[in-house]
Amino acid sequence: MPYCTVSHWTTTEWNDEMEAIARDKFMPLVMSVGASKVQSIRTGDLTFCVVTEYSDAKTAETAQARIAEIRSEAANDLPMTMTSSHAGAVFANG
Repeated sequence: MPYCTVSHWTTTEWNDEMEAIARDKFMPLVMSVGASKVQSIRTGDLTFCVVTEYSDAKTAETAQARIAEIRSEAANDLPMTMTSSHAGAVFANG
């Protein structure tokens, strides 16, 4: 059963360079620890969320220590702060 994590972020600015760093640096890092899909979704002028899908809970749990490091690195490299994080098994998919 797929398992997803969702993290919510705020930033003090938004520009194409930041999007490129997220796409070219951080997305591949997340994928490299076992994610099957990762999406960054802009939810407001200075807010976004990251939805990461794993094949199952065990894969997600194994990745979490490295994911915490990646999140910390992202917050250090870019003017952003994680405001919340949630995780759970996917029970319906369309």
